[in-house]
Amino acid sequence: MALVGSYVGLSRLLVLVFPVFLLAWLRFGIAALAMAHWVRRAPGEAPLGRHDRVLLFWESFLGNFLFSICMLFGVAMTSALAAGVTMAALPGVVALLSWVFLRERIAPRVLAGIACAVGGIALVSLSKASPPGAGGGTAPGSPLLGQALLVAAVFCEASYVVIGKRLTGRVSARRISALVNLWGLVLVTPFGLWQALSFDFGAVAGREWLLLLFYSLAASMVTVWLWMTGLRQVPASSAGVFTVMLPVSAAAVGVLFLGERFSTAQVAAFALALAGVLLATWPARRPAAPG
Repeated sequence: MALVGSYVGLSRLLVLVFPVFLLAWLRFGIAALAMAHWVRRAPGEAPLGRHDRVLLFWESFLGNFLFSICMLFGVAMTSALAAGVTMAALPGVVALLSWVFLRERIAPRVLAGIACAVGGIALVSLSKASPPGAGGGTAPGSPLLGQALLVAAVFCEASYVVIGKRLTGRVSARRISALVNLWGLVLVTPFGLWQALSFDFGAVAGREWLLLLFYSLAASMVTVWLWMTGLRQVPASSAGVFTVMLPVSAAAVGVLFLGERFSTAQVAAFALALAGVLLATWPARRPAAPG
């Protein structure tokens, strides 16, 4: 989640260079080449059933395709710091969806962690996401629409967590990563080709290509594999609390690398979010053995 937050923040630089659909298409294409050897079924792994194929499609459509489009357009209209602030709603949304769709019981400690995360977003909403004169000003477009798109991205990412929990019981993490990325490539290809026809690739600097390479491998390959591997051991409602690392990391990139300002209220909000992680993951006290 910390890695996801870093590329959410750094995507602010990429959307200034590449059109959004072209950027998403290049991301999925580069990752598809890197993960080609992950597509095949591992020895001993069961074949994909119809239910698994449907889940893989929705995992990619919501968590890869729609999340990328909403997040990229949203961050282009707002800022990396605004994206970090909005993404702090993820733990609460994940817990809600895991309760509705997976029937997972939410332990009191996890509820307290979720409350901290939600309290953080409530606190930061009382302050300005990007004070006047802050670095990294917004691109042309409606900031209100940008915020709405970021909220939509939150629900897409939360759906990704919940669906992923269903998949990890039957499909390996590496194969999920590769197949979900391939679906994303298929979905975005018509839009990416349309924007590629009028784009001047020669105007892109070398450092921007390197940033695109990092974005592609981090977003589609490394983070997906790490997340799916972790979900094998952790309930979705508890895993959702770790998503607070996404806004913390995104905001840190905005402040440290993009020149955006971090207010006192935002510092307090992210401190609450980290407290939520500690509450949700602190080892539970085991009952003493009889006798």
